[in-house]
Amino acid sequence: MAPPLKNDASDAASTSKQQHQHGVHGVYYGGSWVDLEDCADTFLIDEQRCSGCDYQDSCPRSASRNYRSNEQTDSSLFTYDVCIIGAGCIGSAIARELSKYQLHVLLLEAADDVSQGATKGNSGIVHAGYDDKPGSLRAKYCWPGNQMFAQLDRELRFGYQRNGSLVVATSRDEVTILEELLQRGKVNGVQNLRIVQQAELRKMEPYIAENAVAALYSPDAGNVIPYEYAIALAENAVDNGVELRIRRKVVNVTPNQKSGFVVEMDHWEPQEYVQAMERSQMLVTSSRIVKIVTVAVGVHHALSFFGLLTSSFGHYQHLAAVVALFAVAKLLPILLKANKRVTKNTPIAQLVEQAGMPDGKAKEQPQQHGVTVDDMLVGGSGAANTMHGRVVEREQIHCRFVINCAGGAADQIAALIGDDSFKIKPRLGDYILLHRNQGHLTRHTIFPCPDPVLGKGVLVQQTLWGNLILGPTARDTYKVEARDMTQADIQEYILSKCKALVPSFDPKETIHAFCGARAKSDRGDWIIESSQKNSRFIHVAGIDSPGLAGSPAIALDVVELLRKEGLRLEKDPSFNPNRAPIITPKAGMKGLKMGPVGKNDSDGSNTRQMEQNVICKCEKVTEMEVVRAMRRSLPIDSSQGIRKRTRAGMGHCQGDPDNYNCEGRVRAIIARENGVPVDLVGKRPWPATSSLTERWIGNNEKQQLKERMQIVDKRK
Repeated sequence: MAPPLKNDASDAASTSKQQHQHGVHGVYYGGSWVDLEDCADTFLIDEQRCSGCDYQDSCPRSASRNYRSNEQTDSSLFTYDVCIIGAGCIGSAIARELSKYQLHVLLLEAADDVSQGATKGNSGIVHAGYDDKPGSLRAKYCWPGNQMFAQLDRELRFGYQRNGSLVVATSRDEVTILEELLQRGKVNGVQNLRIVQQAELRKMEPYIAENAVAALYSPDAGNVIPYEYAIALAENAVDNGVELRIRRKVVNVTPNQKSGFVVEMDHWEPQEYVQAMERSQMLVTSSRIVKIVTVAVGVHHALSFFGLLTSSFGHYQHLAAVVALFAVAKLLPILLKANKRVTKNTPIAQLVEQAGMPDGKAKEQPQQHGVTVDDMLVGGSGAANTMHGRVVEREQIHCRFVINCAGGAADQIAALIGDDSFKIKPRLGDYILLHRNQGHLTRHTIFPCPDPVLGKGVLVQQTLWGNLILGPTARDTYKVEARDMTQADIQEYILSKCKALVPSFDPKETIHAFCGARAKSDRGDWIIESSQKNSRFIHVAGIDSPGLAGSPAIALDVVELLRKEGLRLEKDPSFNPNRAPIITPKAGMKGLKMGPVGKNDSDGSNTRQMEQNVICKCEKVTEMEVVRAMRRSLPIDSSQGIRKRTRAGMGHCQGDPDNYNCEGRVRAIIARENGVPVDLVGKRPWPATSSLTERWIGNNEKQQLKERMQIVDKRK
């Protein structure tokens, strides 16, 4: 481990204690840090001034609160102006931009929540745009998009830190590359770039590798939590009138001379949910049968009493009575149990007990991901195939324009109108996430000099929430040797590359690992254009890195493209750009209460009690924050949905049931808010895309990670 030089060690120790973590004694707001005492008039905006706040009921299943039923929209009498396919950061940014106008907009997502595709599994970096090829669409949109993030965060409060980035050179040849990047950045319009030399670099990054001699510094680069960004965009879009439907896989797009397009989609639900609904329907039917038989027997006895039936029916009347009584005796206990609806008065402790244990133990074949590459293209752990989804309904809508933002499935959507002008060639990116106690090792996002083929390369960065993130790999799925790397090889690659940048991190502090699929196309650049098959079908496809940074600028241009194709755009005077945050910044445990399940839990009506009741100990997530997310405008029916919005279960214990069992508590609250049995609330899947063998790794696996980091030294 390379220690900081000279007096930098004490400076670094001091810095680590002062290192900011979003939500702890303050927040990142508009790119800068705001102390807790100053949050009241900025970050913690009055919900009455925000869009869609303080609903007292949750959304309908798999749709936003403003959902129009299939009966309402399966007709040319109602036509959406725009249908957006894909609710990642690109689709959600476009939806939000369109919500500023008087339009009927439908946002469709194939997975079980927004941001489940490439948006969920990436670094969250708001790149500045210095390494993009001049003249490319990446170069066109990255810097303008970067410059929009501060204002977006002031409005949507998703958390944005302008931490700056450093591309590190370790030799004179690599310094030449820095100079080339500097000139390229200037051509792309990127401002404030400069090369820092070793002495200054060492002050900026005390734990940087000893052989680092210079770095290209971009102070305008920043970082967000990518799924929180997309959720904020989608939420504000829906608050302003956009309709959202999740678990909708588009299967047909047919040009229609009258309306524009007819879009057909399969509405799927998890197998467990469908089976529960089938049981419920069966019980309703059985209940009706019992009632009919009981009434019939009663009538029969009445007729017998008045002598209106002959004795020849005696045998049959007794048989009917026996059958009816037997049916009642068998079905009544089942009916009574099924009719025990979850209400606000159902004790949380009872629901937590029913939730059972979370998944996370080692599988028989740990080398096999629980999520395939094909699944990752349409929602990963939230995809229909992963969740054993069953189609419950075929829906059909009419729309004037279609925007294809389907990410990894964009070429499949294009093919529905006979457009084969591009193919998606997914590139997998694996990451390792370390404990917050490692976050102080970096202050900026640190890159090596870029690879001419694989791009920016691995990075070391402190996340918005204080963790240290390492990665990603760049595994092109059409290359068998890259696609089929073992988990050990993946970890060895990440740890070795990152060790070359910041040697002193401890891999034994690993708490999580995941993989994302970037939607690269065979064109080599982003695709933002009207289809040659139909000019009202617009592709926004192949948006890989730096797509997150470019997303708000892309949205502006897509709206202009729609205008040029004939969409009438009239500003909506009621548009509200402001969104209140879901999280509440805290000062340690001040004002909070922790305890066993049931001690501090509310019934969902006592705001003060919910604000004090800690549901996740590591992240200090309160019951109020969970309920606040549930009562917003996007549907949530799984602990994963709450995990992405509040961080419940994302701390160093990763929802360990032996610690505080936050996943069970969260699922119980979702069940209460949605009024459903807790077994219909989705849990965190395992192993999903993790390269770890267990969700809660033990000492043996930690030692393996340490050894895989050391392998690098033997190979030199």
